[in-house]
Amino acid sequence: MAEKHNKVPDDIEAAEALGHVPSQTGEILKEGNNVHDAVFGEVTEDGPNYRNVGWLGTVALMLKTQIGLGVLSIPSVFDTLGMVPGVILLCIIAGIATWTSYMVGVFKMNHRDVYGIDDAGALMFGPVGKEVFGIAFSLYWIFVAGSGILGMSISLNAISDHGTCTAAFVAVAAITGFMLASVRTLGKISWIAWLGLVCILAAILIVTISVGIQDRPASAPQDGPWISDFKITNSPSFAEGVSAVSALIFACSATPAYFSIAAEMRDPRLFTRSLIVSQLVSTLVYIVIGVVVYYYCGTFVASPALGSAGPLIKRISYGIALSGLLASTTIVIHLPSKYAFVRILRNSSHLTSNSMIHWATWLTCTLSVTVTAYLIASGIPFFNSLVSLIGALLGAFLAYQASGCMWFYDNWEARDTRDWKWLALASWNVFVIVAGTFMTIAGTYGAVVGIIDELDRDGGSKPWTCADNSSS
Repeated sequence: MAEKHNKVPDDIEAAEALGHVPSQTGEILKEGNNVHDAVFGEVTEDGPNYRNVGWLGTVALMLKTQIGLGVLSIPSVFDTLGMVPGVILLCIIAGIATWTSYMVGVFKMNHRDVYGIDDAGALMFGPVGKEVFGIAFSLYWIFVAGSGILGMSISLNAISDHGTCTAAFVAVAAITGFMLASVRTLGKISWIAWLGLVCILAAILIVTISVGIQDRPASAPQDGPWISDFKITNSPSFAEGVSAVSALIFACSATPAYFSIAAEMRDPRLFTRSLIVSQLVSTLVYIVIGVVVYYYCGTFVASPALGSAGPLIKRISYGIALSGLLASTTIVIHLPSKYAFVRILRNSSHLTSNSMIHWATWLTCTLSVTVTAYLIASGIPFFNSLVSLIGALLGAFLAYQASGCMWFYDNWEARDTRDWKWLALASWNVFVIVAGTFMTIAGTYGAVVGIIDELDRDGGSKPWTCADNSSS
């Protein structure tokens, strides 16, 4: 097996004293104003600085890849599963997501020449693994970008009271996302993540407070007495159940993004600190928002959840949330674009320069991702079903199976010790891999059934339509 550890001083101050800064891709060597990174090559003042994200910026990026799209489907998931099973499953999935994301940080520190999950796949499974994980990563984030564009179109429809054709709003969302996603470094995008995080949380809190103080949700019967019909437990069909669990996986597992985020951290050894903060905050927000909104709305909860309040609150909340949805869309367009860009120009001086080739390649990548995401948003205009499809088909595979395999790759040689800790962790990772495989198959089936049902439903949303998509 190839050497797995590129040794650098463990203490940050000692490393700096020796002129070394630890890097997830080997060592960054400082030479005057220039630094050399094993992935990005020569980083100079004349080009973009791809290693400029602090640990707090990492927290913002992590939170924004989760809170934004996933949280808007949580109350609807509770309606499908029941409140108690929904909360329990949410905590379980959030716990698994914390472990799988932690493994990303550990794997990058053990293999510092790894930039993305495709490099991890290459180490574990050779050239085939590299291509499989690379394609899955790209498709996953392009689909997430599609759901982001769809969410923005819903927001624009709500704010304007369906002021124009929905297809036009989808196009506006795609163009705006493309423009912001074309900013070249995550360091400069992190401020967008902070702004978007504040806006989406403010919007969700407004809806949460509103449904708590008003007598009934917007879609409930407006005449006569009304009492919330929330369910402590529920009995969904198999397809409905696995689709709901897939939505929870999507909401909790931003794991596929963390290789790319860690790659641009100034000190990737602070990855775990950022991860713990972001997971605690996101899980707490999910539980509070999901329970309160579903408790007051019951089966009349909307998805996205911002549509659960009355018309005025709906417009206000969507207006505030629009910046948050735009931030999410920006990041998830940027991630697959950056992956393609780095893979095309890796080991080339154009990667960190301001050359014509650099800009042409970068803008081609961002435009290609945006156009593909736009086509997805237009062709699958059902927020809940699209979220479930993403979580099942690609999210579980990239987060669960990949992380379990990474643990075995790093720890397989220690199996001869027969240590109880090794056996316990091995059993846990087998469970993670099996659970991920089951959800990939079953969840995809449930999501496809949901999309077919939406297409067949009388009055439901249709692909490539001008109809208002914010009225659900």
